[in-house]
Amino acid sequence: MGQPVRKIVDLTHPLTTGMQIYPGDPEVQLAPAASLAEEGVVVHSLHLGSHSGTHLDAPSHSIAGGATVETIDLGRLFAPLHVVDVSGLALPGRRIHLADVDGQLSNVEPGAVVVFRTGWSEQFGEPGYLEHPFLDARIASHLLEAGVDVVGVDTLSPDRTDVSAASADLPFHDVFLGAGGVIIENLTGLDAVGALVQPWISALPLPFTGLDGSPVRAVAFSRDS
Repeated sequence: MGQPVRKIVDLTHPLTTGMQIYPGDPEVQLAPAASLAEEGVVVHSLHLGSHSGTHLDAPSHSIAGGATVETIDLGRLFAPLHVVDVSGLALPGRRIHLADVDGQLSNVEPGAVVVFRTGWSEQFGEPGYLEHPFLDARIASHLLEAGVDVVGVDTLSPDRTDVSAASADLPFHDVFLGAGGVIIENLTGLDAVGALVQPWISALPLPFTGLDGSPVRAVAFSRDS
């Protein structure tokens, strides 16, 4: 039998009507569709984009012909968790370079999910959340070379968010998703992961056929030794 889970840390923003989204994405709307009084059951309609809240980017999100969300091996998303703390570098619009983090990546194991903790999730829902720090694309290449093909951030994107641009400029996505990697965005609660012993992460998407991404319920957990 497997070892029991000892403690779980929720890394997921709640999905709520009117919540903050990537500029231009579909609004999140959760509305009653059936009631106990009239139909005898409660049902809600859900209107949201595939990249709402805490979510996963499949390669097809920005790569022509890339893998879609239902084809991703779930074993990649249930794996050891390696947190890189860059909260001391988290300034509005700051580029985080490989030299800033390579020391924290020296012992990462192949197959781990590497997430970058900026602390920016505290601003989720505020205008300043769009001015998040972002990762240089050389970090993507370094992770792939180290055998890491799932990366996460507690920001809107590992790339810079430029609301004035006519189209998205996504160099980190291009490198990482272009190699078949997966990106998890809008994580939260990463500060609590430090209390876990040998943490793992689970960030499983819904199997939307042919789609480019999905909201996930991301949790970190430790196991009894």
